[in-house]
Amino acid sequence: MLKWLAVPLAVPFALAVFDGDDPLPFLAAIAVTIAVGAVLERLKDDRELGQRESFLMVALTWLGVAGVGAIPFFLVGLASGGQSSFAGPVNGPVNALFESTSGLTTTGATVMNGWDFENQTRAILLWRQLIQWLGGLGILVVAIGLLSHLMVGGAQLMETETQTQNVRKLRPQISRTARLIWGLYVGITLLAIAVFYGLHLLGLAPEMDLFNAVSHALTSVATAGFSPEGESVGAFAPIVQWSIIPFMLVGSTNFVLLYYVTQGEFDRPLESEELRFYLGTIVFFGAVVVAILSFDPDVTKGLEETVRHGLFNVVSLITTTGYASTDFDLWTPGAKHALFLCMFLGGMAGSTTCSIKSLRWLIVLKTFRRNLFTSVHPEAVRPLRLGDTVVDEETVTDVFNYVMLAIVIFFLLTIFIVVDAAWTTTAVTEFEALSAAASIFLNIGPAFGMAGPMDNYHGFSATTRSVMVVMMWIGRIEIIPVLVLLTPAYWRS
Repeated sequence: MLKWLAVPLAVPFALAVFDGDDPLPFLAAIAVTIAVGAVLERLKDDRELGQRESFLMVALTWLGVAGVGAIPFFLVGLASGGQSSFAGPVNGPVNALFESTSGLTTTGATVMNGWDFENQTRAILLWRQLIQWLGGLGILVVAIGLLSHLMVGGAQLMETETQTQNVRKLRPQISRTARLIWGLYVGITLLAIAVFYGLHLLGLAPEMDLFNAVSHALTSVATAGFSPEGESVGAFAPIVQWSIIPFMLVGSTNFVLLYYVTQGEFDRPLESEELRFYLGTIVFFGAVVVAILSFDPDVTKGLEETVRHGLFNVVSLITTTGYASTDFDLWTPGAKHALFLCMFLGGMAGSTTCSIKSLRWLIVLKTFRRNLFTSVHPEAVRPLRLGDTVVDEETVTDVFNYVMLAIVIFFLLTIFIVVDAAWTTTAVTEFEALSAAASIFLNIGPAFGMAGPMDNYHGFSATTRSVMVVMMWIGRIEIIPVLVLLTPAYWRS
């Protein structure tokens, strides 16, 4: 994985050379990742890896790629002579790793302010977008393709991420499945580039040049949220904001369903109970936020603008993309609290999205409804079903354990942020801490207050930002692979 990371790094390197900017940050990262990857490759042996090693492999792969991805940010900060958020004798490495981890985990949180966006080179901005695109689905699929050749059990890893048993039915070999999903991912990205740049060519979006079209295609399909513009998507015409919504929705849809659609099986999405539930949550919260904004006497926007901003930001937060069409931190408390709830939903399993995901919430709600029924009819046997498939009780237990664990970690991170803010005399309110903890751990991106959509995370202490780096990593690989590594039995047996 580290050796082949040199290939995407070559893209911003070439852009830096083309623009006449310093290519050294990318050249250094390429040299490091090839050297480390080659050394690690020479250490391999012929013993077959098992499931325990797979957990370690996945966890370390994300850490290794994030570490290499931070090199360009760190070197750019040093070269800027302290004029960048990445610079500084103490905060430089922390900020660089924060930006890289946020990108790879598709969190979309940033330490860059408006000044930095205006003064960074196109090459470093493109690397921010590219590392998010890799983290969206690329890293997962490439890892599965490589691990399957190592007999690690790529199909099991894919099913763990997608929460579906249909993956191995797509193609006989998991490596072919990986290439298929990769091709679908690339195809949707190219379509997004064509749509965004087409609006520019038609004169409907003058600001959406080719660089911006590529940048936003990479991060909308990856439901990641980095933008080369300090105002995020708010810097573009309304038609651009409308056109980004479908790609955020596609990126947060189970890619297995998207595959079936490409094969002409259009009835598959209609049969998906999870898809109906997921789209229903978007419609519901979109309507709630639009209604709150409509009845707010301080909001003077027209109907189209109110609907657009309300729906866009609901979709952005539920899909964990993290774009912002406007500064929703200025909205009424009711609208902000509705958006806060959206952070905990997430898109479909088997997509590029993060958070708890709609499938788990659907199982939780179905289980709650079943428990109400069995309370009235204690002798009834009522299996839990998703469509025509019966969900086994072990899976139900796992879902409840994960949701509970995610909520507990979220509250613990909130407490840490508040305590550390008091220790370092940083002005952080309770709601700012709650929203920042949810945004970081659930890989959303923007929060409220000092971490709002038009602000950044640079105001938090270096200690808090360091802990946030770990939390983004744990949240993206969905907790369990990390916790498994912390159990004594993992190392003793």
